[in-house]
Amino acid sequence: QVYLVESGGGLVQAGGSLRLSCKASGINFSISTMYWYRQAPGKQRELVATVPSGNSTDYVDSVKGRFTISRDNGRRTMYLQMNSLIPLDTAVYYCNTNWRGRTYWGQGTQVTVSS
Repeated sequence: QVYLVESGGGLVQAGGSLRLSCKASGINFSISTMYWYRQAPGKQRELVATVPSGNSTDYVDSVKGRFTISRDNGRRTMYLQMNSLIPLDTAVYYCNTNWRGRTYWGQGTQVTVSS
């Protein structure tokens, strides 16, 4: 069984920081590309950041320079360091991966940025 469990969300003032974690089980984590998505109220889910097994990374333009995605293969955990948070970053953040032809999502963690 594949499980993705996010943690680290919360309420923060604009300009603050949070670090999200996603712990994976049931997959070969070290070879899996991992993704962070987010969904704001009334909006479609969007891809925020990607970290392939080779550790190169990619970001949506709106978070470049503020967010950093990383992974620890030994801990089977992916991270999203979010700095200089703005109210538009308010959303539920989801961990995602694809394994053996199926797509898996975590339960999501709420991030709320107050102005």
